[in-house]
Amino acid sequence: MKGTDYELFASVILEVNINKTLDYGVPKELVDQVKPGMKVTVPLRGRPQVGFIHELKSTCDYVPVQPIKSLSSSDKLITEEVFELALWMARYYCTPLNKVLKAILPSTIRKDGQHKQQLSVTRNKTREDLASYCVSIRNRYPKQAEVLDAMLTVKKGILLTELQEIVGCQRGPINTLAKNGYLSIDTVRVDRSPLENAEYFKTKPKTLNPDQAKALHNILQSLEAQRFETHLLYGVTGSGKTEVYLQAIDRALQLNKGTIMLVPEISLTPQTVERFRSRFEGQIAILHHRLSQGERFDEWHKIKEGRAKIVIGARSAIFCPLPDVGLIIVDEEHESSYKQSEEAPCYNARDIAVMRGLKSNSSVILGSATPSLESFYNAKTGKYTLSKLDNRANNAYKPKVKIVDMKHEYAKSKGFTNFCEELLDGIKKRQKLGEQTILFLNRRGYHTVLMCKSCGEAIRCEHCDVSLTYHKMTSLLACHLCGFTRPKPAFCPKCKSPETMQFKGVGTEQVEKSLYAIFPDIRIIRLDADTTRHKGSHQKLLREFGTGKADVLIGTQMVAKGLHFPQVTLVGVLNSDATLNMPDFRASETVFQLITQVSGRSGRGSLPGEVIIQSCMSENRTIQLAAEQDYDAFYEEEVVSRDYFNYPPFQKLVKVCFSGTNQELTHKLAVRWSQLLVNGLSKEYEVYPVVASGYAKVKDRFRYHLLVRGPSVSPINHVLTKVSEHLKKPKDIKVLFDIDTLSTYF
Repeated sequence: MKGTDYELFASVILEVNINKTLDYGVPKELVDQVKPGMKVTVPLRGRPQVGFIHELKSTCDYVPVQPIKSLSSSDKLITEEVFELALWMARYYCTPLNKVLKAILPSTIRKDGQHKQQLSVTRNKTREDLASYCVSIRNRYPKQAEVLDAMLTVKKGILLTELQEIVGCQRGPINTLAKNGYLSIDTVRVDRSPLENAEYFKTKPKTLNPDQAKALHNILQSLEAQRFETHLLYGVTGSGKTEVYLQAIDRALQLNKGTIMLVPEISLTPQTVERFRSRFEGQIAILHHRLSQGERFDEWHKIKEGRAKIVIGARSAIFCPLPDVGLIIVDEEHESSYKQSEEAPCYNARDIAVMRGLKSNSSVILGSATPSLESFYNAKTGKYTLSKLDNRANNAYKPKVKIVDMKHEYAKSKGFTNFCEELLDGIKKRQKLGEQTILFLNRRGYHTVLMCKSCGEAIRCEHCDVSLTYHKMTSLLACHLCGFTRPKPAFCPKCKSPETMQFKGVGTEQVEKSLYAIFPDIRIIRLDADTTRHKGSHQKLLREFGTGKADVLIGTQMVAKGLHFPQVTLVGVLNSDATLNMPDFRASETVFQLITQVSGRSGRGSLPGEVIIQSCMSENRTIQLAAEQDYDAFYEEEVVSRDYFNYPPFQKLVKVCFSGTNQELTHKLAVRWSQLLVNGLSKEYEVYPVVASGYAKVKDRFRYHLLVRGPSVSPINHVLTKVSEHLKKPKDIKVLFDIDTLSTYF
């Protein structure tokens, strides 16, 4: 139906929780200004609301229609390409479009952040005129003369605050010189760049070996043809995948195309940025959650305005407003940190990268030494183009790997020990030679549990279903899920027995102290969530280790991937089998990837490397294959098991999560959902029974989930949408759809 008062209508997505677009009339004075993707203010139930224009049209679905009140942005904040991506995400991840847009746009952009402005001082006359005037006033006005002395050495301009600091004066002398026409004071926009003052060295492209050259050739064929193609770059650790990325990016720049480079951990960002700046100075922007709001605002606009052609960041960087995207790289594509699982949309940035590549006719590179089974299956079946790098770059050899059975070590030491003899000898040897060691333990803290010897009760979090971890630095027991802390109790809370409390389990903090006790003069850096809380701490600690200021780097998953330290010749994996006992279909894959990745940190330079894997399950096939770094053999064995049990990549897996403060009501709702899903889906889809999640309570909320498995996501999404529309739920209970879930346990 055509409106009577408007010639143009806008379909608007509001930021409030309404799962559909609403139509508004475009006033005549705004007709020439409105564009899809613009931020607007519109009325809803008598109140102004913020939204984004989805599309413009000449007809309206209903009358009377309310008008757009104002444009909140003078330009498009969401490009057509990213809008299309958002629409696909809303359908695939079964999430309201307004929630998808919140994931796509940083909060500082949604909330109208501002560019930082400062005063800049420039010369208003020639250097000769300034020098002459300076001589004439030096005795009468010495401070003005000092200002002119400083300005004579400036290339173009200088910030007013910097000039005042150099001269050591107030604004008076500078204002006087500006009033007399010798200087100009103007307002300028200042970018709050996270790259400011970062150190780097210029490098040149390296000569590629035959495998690298072949992989690059495959990538450039689709890049130069501006044809969508997904390349799986599967190369052993240290095989030179990064050099292939760099030379592909160089070609993209020559074609005037932009590149998005995703890394899984913020800890990898400093090293990645340093390598990329060494080739592409002045063309890089960074996006991740550790940036300040101002830095993120400036970097986002730098990308949108085309002042940066290369974007490096964590998973949300895939949504950046980079124009003319030609290349998308997902490094360590197998990493679980690319998956958002705690809030909707539960997207996987790797899959979004492939979809954005499709919508922008870009070449997509998925790189890994241990690809996810899904990606390798796609390469094996021809969906992706496979390029293999079988050898380490620069003629480096794979490290020598040894598995040590810790049961024998416990027997020799007549009790528990953190380190086998071979590992201690290896650390001592490296320290004497000036080489370095990395120790990997995927548990932080000092002790992982405090329990009563009398009744066996462990001290648990008051708000979560998890044991508290003891941190010696703070002398507190802490919950790693909600942050709750408490002092160590004097007696058991359950049986009240005094002096029966006993610490068990080992974390990175205890490993650090134990190593100091054995080698008092050793220099250690610990890299975990406790030591990297502050901004810039990752960069600082890794730079210290990289410049040889420590002999040993102890860490959690942060040290297991992507890091390149040529002086590291020994890696110790302290507890390789902890995750194997997890009741999760990806447990073996996760353990294989972790061991292989951390082993790959050894021997990356000209020096030979060694890896010592400590395990109580030394005969386990996964650990043995990881020690051999034989991914192909692991894949062939694991894929048979996945096929037999109908797990991904052979079937789609969706997890529906429920959480609420009332345990009984939450469980009842989950069971009701299960019944409705069974009734709504055909027999080729299987709905698993409702179970408590691996962490059954987090932040005082009880958690349950059910799994749905079948050949396609679309029918599952259809039924999920129908059930959520018709089944009323208490306000306190949250329901979350985790499409393509990575875990059947947590």
